[in-house]
Amino acid sequence: MPETRAASSNAPPISCYIRTFNEERMIGRVVEAAFQVAREVVVIDSGSSDATRAIAEEKGAGIIEQPWLGNGLQKRLGEDACSHDWLLDLDADEVVTPALAASIKALFAAGDPPDPAYYLTLMTVPAFGKPWRDFALADRAKLYDRRRIRMREHKEWDQLDLPKGFSPKVLEGRLAHYSFSDFEHYVAKRNRVSSARARNLKLKPRWVLVLRILFGYPVYFVRHYFQRGHLRNGVYGFAIAGAAAFGRWMRDVKMYERYLKDGDGSI
Repeated sequence: MPETRAASSNAPPISCYIRTFNEERMIGRVVEAAFQVAREVVVIDSGSSDATRAIAEEKGAGIIEQPWLGNGLQKRLGEDACSHDWLLDLDADEVVTPALAASIKALFAAGDPPDPAYYLTLMTVPAFGKPWRDFALADRAKLYDRRRIRMREHKEWDQLDLPKGFSPKVLEGRLAHYSFSDFEHYVAKRNRVSSARARNLKLKPRWVLVLRILFGYPVYFVRHYFQRGHLRNGVYGFAIAGAAAFGRWMRDVKMYERYLKDGDGSI
C-alpha cells in the first residue's frame, strides 16, 4: 500500500482515491478536503510532468505511479490499492465541501451505512462568476462499498455498475467541481473527451451517425441550455452550452470517421 498520512480520529473508515495527470492546479486543495472524511488518500498518477505528485505527497496522500490504462481500469487499480472497503472516488478537481463532509460523517456515525453506494451532487464552480448552485447539477455514485459494488473494467466508462433497480440516496451538501480554468480549458476538455469516447465506445450504425451529424447539434444545445439550465448564466451560459453541444456533436463526427478509415477514404 502507498504511504499516506496518519488517519484523522474524526474521519470515517473511508479511503479516497484520485486519478491524476498534470493536476497541480487543484490537487493540493482536493487532497486536503478529502481528509475531512477519509482516513487515507491514494493518488494514482499516470506520468505527471508538473508538481502534482510532490504537492499530493506534501498534503499527505500516498502515490502510485501507473501508466494510463483507461478510465475505468485506472479506477479499478485505485480500488485495489486502498486499505478500507468504503471508497470515495474523486477527480483531481473535485473538492469536498464542509456541508458534504458533515453529511458523510453523519452517515457513518452508527457504523457501516446500510446501502452499497450513495450519490454525491456535483456543483460546478466556474472560472468566473458564482458557483452553479441551482443548475447543471449532477448526481454521481462516488461513495461506495467495494465489497458489494465495483467500478467497471472499461477503458472509457468510469462509473459504477449499479445493481439493477437500485437507486442510491443523495447525500446533503455539494461536491465542488472546479472543472475548468477558462473557456479554452473547457473546450479542450470537451475535445479530449469526445475523442476518447468516439474511439472506445461501441460504434453506432452509420445511418444514425449521419442523422446526428446533420441534425443533432440543435438538440444537444437545447439539452444543455434549457434542460441543464445554462440559460440562467447569461451570455457565458450560452457560450458554455454551445461548447458542450459542440463537444457532443464532435463525438458523432469522430465516430463517423471510423467508417471512413475502414473504407477507401473517399467522401
